[in-house]
Amino acid sequence: MKNPWKKLSEKEIYSNPWIRVEEHQVINPKGGKGIYGKVHFKGRALAVIPIDKHGHTWLVGQYRYTLDEYSWEVPMGGVPLEEDVLDGAKRELKEETGLTAADWKRIARIHTSNSVTDEEGFIYVAKGLTEGETEFDETEDLAIKRLPIEEAIEMVMSGEITDSLSMAGLLKVKVLMDQGLI
Repeated sequence: MKNPWKKLSEKEIYSNPWIRVEEHQVINPKGGKGIYGKVHFKGRALAVIPIDKHGHTWLVGQYRYTLDEYSWEVPMGGVPLEEDVLDGAKRELKEETGLTAADWKRIARIHTSNSVTDEEGFIYVAKGLTEGETEFDETEDLAIKRLPIEEAIEMVMSGEITDSLSMAGLLKVKVLMDQGLI
């Protein structure tokens, strides 16, 4: 489909190792001049839903600075553009839960907030789990919770889990489980 937007100019407003904020002067689809702000991510988001042979999963809880509130989420993180996404998923699962997995399946590609950012995310299911030691990053002060996957899905439905990758991943896992695909 043809792009109905016309970019007149763009300039960088701010940059750090993770994001770049741009201001674009545009002509919108109706022909009017306007401004568009874009947050460009210098990496990709990823989330992992580990599922053991008993139908349990792991959540991590942490205080999210940007929200100023505590958040329960599936294990997740960022992967630099030059790193393979699956390799990043394996790293994040190990760092945050101590788990390694023998079987991996990508179940989703997601745009986290496509009206203001180009961030791309990927969601994996990990099975064939082996427990080990966590390797938290300096910025992580995590609580880890193992629970039946149905309880994690209930946390989405009750509003206790609000993170977009966690919600999308857990709800997709529910549909795939109901269909007998995982």
